[in-house]
Amino acid sequence: MIEEAIRGWFGPARARLAALPSLPSVEHVGTVVSVGDGVATLTGLPGTRAEEVLEFATGARGLALRVREDEVSAVLLDSAEGIGAGSAVRGTGEIIRVPVGEGLLGRVVDAIGRPLDGGPPIAAERRDPVERPAPGIADREHVTEPLMTGLVVVDAMIPLGRGQRELIIGDRKTGKTAVALDTILNQRGTDVICIYCAIGQKASTVSQAVEAIRARGAFERCIVVVGEADAPPGAQWIAPFAACTMAEFFRDRGQHAVVVYDDLSKHAITYREISLLLRRPPGREAYPGDIFYLHSRLLERAAKLSTAKGGGSLTALPVVETQGGNLTAYIPTNLISITDGQIYLEPKLFYEGQKPAVNVGLSVSRVGSQTQAPAMKAAVGSLKLDYGQFLELEVFTRFGAMMDPRTQARIEHGRRIRAILAQPQFRPASLATQIALLTATAEGRLDALPLAEVERLKAALPARNAADCAEVEARVAATGKAEPEDRAALEAAVTAVLAGA
Repeated sequence: MIEEAIRGWFGPARARLAALPSLPSVEHVGTVVSVGDGVATLTGLPGTRAEEVLEFATGARGLALRVREDEVSAVLLDSAEGIGAGSAVRGTGEIIRVPVGEGLLGRVVDAIGRPLDGGPPIAAERRDPVERPAPGIADREHVTEPLMTGLVVVDAMIPLGRGQRELIIGDRKTGKTAVALDTILNQRGTDVICIYCAIGQKASTVSQAVEAIRARGAFERCIVVVGEADAPPGAQWIAPFAACTMAEFFRDRGQHAVVVYDDLSKHAITYREISLLLRRPPGREAYPGDIFYLHSRLLERAAKLSTAKGGGSLTALPVVETQGGNLTAYIPTNLISITDGQIYLEPKLFYEGQKPAVNVGLSVSRVGSQTQAPAMKAAVGSLKLDYGQFLELEVFTRFGAMMDPRTQARIEHGRRIRAILAQPQFRPASLATQIALLTATAEGRLDALPLAEVERLKAALPARNAADCAEVEARVAATGKAEPEDRAALEAAVTAVLAGA
């Protein structure tokens, strides 16, 4: 009986051993020579390829960026704690990949797709490379569908389209992130997937952005990718590419996505740090020579695909910080030349209380009005020209010059335009509400009103439209057109609010 029991115990073990592959395997194992500032120097890995993922004894991962005959320099994607001279490291033979799929929606993840929100593991459909080629010319279509931001000044004067790359640029603390977040919040109720990528941001700043989206937006249709300020430089560097890969999954399925890179000036600084640590030759302002290619290969992945490719779109909203309003600095000029326009936020306007502080004269959308909804195009008319003339005339009024009635009327009209363009944060306006406000302004119905009454109209009109013109709002949002009866209903709502009804 004892022999039978032994045979019964060893039987399953023998079956498992027989099922194991008997072929030999080769594993490349090297040694850490030195580690510091997020970069490790390694030896004993002669078969390592560029951009191969390496795994250290602690489980941390790195990416081989500089491969030489006798040593390899790798940038760390995880903490360097526990890694020192003499530590073992092995090559995986893999490139860096991140999870993609609907399982990421509503989640906060790090640069390589690991959850940061305390939730369950990510249920990914597959893992895609973070570096992917941009769609070719034949695979693209013209950008013609509007992407509504909910900001009157942007939708009216700097219209964006699905598949566009629009730069948000300005000095520190001028509302760049606020514009991006308002755009994300305005996609609530639409078919657009939103990805927010925080690069080098403080944890508190990222937390505020996440809470704003949770409270006011559709967080279940958003992904937040975080490369925090205290994360290794490699994680901050790879974060925007990972976010783009996650967004491309939806674009390639025929859906629409918008990705915010906040911000690429910090991303450039991180890449400069990595390049100098890897002893690559520095160029202008100590940036490496491929800094332009770094951002161009990222932003070129935003596109409107052709019908044959599914017709999906990926819109990129990169953010860049300027110093003292200098738009001609190295990184800002690089990004301006890559993107399809820029939204410039001016400190002077911000300090004067004009928010969003968009300088209409220096902002442009190179896609132009071809993406603008027909109803918006009809409502805008000569708004930008009138506003530009007002800004020039207003300068002369500061000298106390005498004005004729015609000039005074233009200035009063311009002040009402400026009041309409001002908008509190986290209050995106629907297309129908914007059309109602712009039409009333263009027709001069607000010129005789005190500015306080204009503010009251802006605050009360959204609720009035939601109550009395819900069908009109839905129809205008779906078609982008406002029929005569729709315009009449919106004008009636404006009249009712002005009358105090």
